[in-house]
Amino acid sequence: MVPMAGWALCMALVLAALSGAVGETRYEKFLRQHVDHPRTSPLSAHRYCETMLARRQVTAAGRPCKPSNTFVHAPAEELVAACTQAPDEAGFHSTPTPMGLTACRLRGGNNRPPCSYRALEVQHHVRVSCRNGLPVHLAGTYAPPQ
Repeated sequence: MVPMAGWALCMALVLAALSGAVGETRYEKFLRQHVDHPRTSPLSAHRYCETMLARRQVTAAGRPCKPSNTFVHAPAEELVAACTQAPDEAGFHSTPTPMGLTACRLRGGNNRPPCSYRALEVQHHVRVSCRNGLPVHLAGTYAPPQ
């Protein structure tokens, strides 16, 4: 009987986790993982990434660390507006103006928690994939032309 109870508990936990993921649209996931506007109050640069990735549940205990993640410090509406821009040859839409952002990169080669990140704050254009007029994937960023 004990193995059956363990299996039932495991299935209940899996179903609970899936029900949370099912309730979040791709746009909502994009916002959770990438938009921090206004920027979260002053955390030291080296702690910003660890704090935000954990708070936004981008990294989770028992899972590998995400190699990189970018937080955009602009209103979500500005990223939605990028979806109205003509796509580039790869199908991505870019913001017409640079935006403040924090690029988080995993330190070292170890991808097991605890995760440690480097933070780089820049003003870049943001490239997104859009679905039904909403951004659903941050494809990258690039510096404005000099």
